[in-house]
Amino acid sequence: MKNSKVSLLSSIFRTKCPRCREGNMFTSSNLYSPKFADMHANCPCCGQVFEPEPGFYYGAMYVSFALSTGIFLGVLLVLSFLVEEITLPMVLIAVVIIVLGMLPIMFRVSRAIWINIFIHYEGPCMDIPKK
Repeated sequence: MKNSKVSLLSSIFRTKCPRCREGNMFTSSNLYSPKFADMHANCPCCGQVFEPEPGFYYGAMYVSFALSTGIFLGVLLVLSFLVEEITLPMVLIAVVIIVLGMLPIMFRVSRAIWINIFIHYEGPCMDIPKK
């Protein structure tokens, strides 16, 4: 028998449905495929709608900005330990490379964080009514 209670952080980083924490939010599990941004309309398990209203995920841009700011500060901290003199081009190149490489991850995680703010866990899929 599977663990009936999946943690919030685990469901966010695995981009699972916020209501049942079992169904996948995205159609492809490959982060670097051309379809990395394609989402299911509803949870395959409990039927939860993943876009409750048009433009719902605009707020996820702010979450993504916060994640990018954290990456910037992390890069700045690491560079301060590795090099004697930090230059602006050095920081910008490092941040751009890292953020572009992590873009699909940040896209998915920021959407998962955003939807988890508004839709709360109700229990395992088999214990809650389908929507």
